[in-house]
Amino acid sequence: MTDFIQLVKERRSASNFLPNISIKKEELQEIFELVKFGPSAFNLQHSHYVTVVDQNKKEQLREAANGQYKVSSASAVIIVLGDKKAYKQAPEIYEGLKMLGIVNKQEYDHMVQDTVSFYETSGAQFQRDDAIRNASLSAMLFMLAAKEKGWDTCPMIGFNAEKVREILKVDEQYEIALMITIGKEKVASRKPRGYRKPVSEFVTYI
Repeated sequence: MTDFIQLVKERRSASNFLPNISIKKEELQEIFELVKFGPSAFNLQHSHYVTVVDQNKKEQLREAANGQYKVSSASAVIIVLGDKKAYKQAPEIYEGLKMLGIVNKQEYDHMVQDTVSFYETSGAQFQRDDAIRNASLSAMLFMLAAKEKGWDTCPMIGFNAEKVREILKVDEQYEIALMITIGKEKVASRKPRGYRKPVSEFVTYI
């Protein structure tokens, strides 16, 4: 548990990255292999990640992010998407439970029907909100996994989502939840950690 506590406390939002530090696809893959174990509503795994390492694309994304330097100096830029239609994959996702005999066909049919019905009757706004919720939940795990692997990150919302969508040709099925820059932090320019509320200010016991 001590290692986890240390990991949580050491994770910081990196505002400045050392330039010209590359990250290998294999290293990113190791992070995503951990991310896939994150929770999601109905196990629908709404999250989708667009991982940008191409410098030209990073420069375009920097422009869409109001010129923030860390977007182009980061080793990679991660766009975290939430699938608004993830519930339509319920048949494929639950198929494994049926094949393993964990549920029978009747139970499988009910699981699929209940999940699809829940999302369809809840409407488009709920589907959008839930896509963002689940993508954000996954993104936090990504940042912790990255830190465990020795990489620093910064979650970002300061960007023009429609420009990002255009640059990366993101289908309308996906909601852009946030941007994460990843690289090696320039520790020399790190600012002190911001104020943290005491637990009594953000927790209510009833």
